[in-house]
Amino acid sequence: MDRYLDFILNHYILSLALAVVTYLLIQELFDTAFKKFDAVSPLLAVAKMNDSETLVIDVREPSEFIHNHIEQSINMPLGKLSEDLAKIAEHKTKPVLISCKTGTRSASAAKLLTKAGFEQVFVITGGMDAWENDYKLPIKITSKQKTKINPSA
Repeated sequence: MDRYLDFILNHYILSLALAVVTYLLIQELFDTAFKKFDAVSPLLAVAKMNDSETLVIDVREPSEFIHNHIEQSINMPLGKLSEDLAKIAEHKTKPVLISCKTGTRSASAAKLLTKAGFEQVFVITGGMDAWENDYKLPIKITSKQKTKINPSA
């Protein structure tokens, strides 16, 4: 036991790093074990969209949403999502798919929705990057953002 204490005292930075990493791993384990939402791939998301009255929420900022988004998705930026929950209250028992650019903001939005009482919340893994680039699924582009073809080229 004295050797452990000597090691900790001599290498306090390494010991502190080990404690922080251990804490973060345990926190992640608990978050994963007790989360009330599921992650689905873009293909499973399409199946959910085809099978039922699924609501698709894009939590990116409006400037990102205009560039490209899933057909029939609604834009509710993550920063304003808690304020806009009343607008989608009728979907509390229906499936809700959440997308963002890479899937990180979606998890925060999913936690917020499950705390608000939404029963079937799903995060699209990989977000719009996976939807568009990995799976090559269709997207909607607002006409203002479409690239114009140069006739002289």
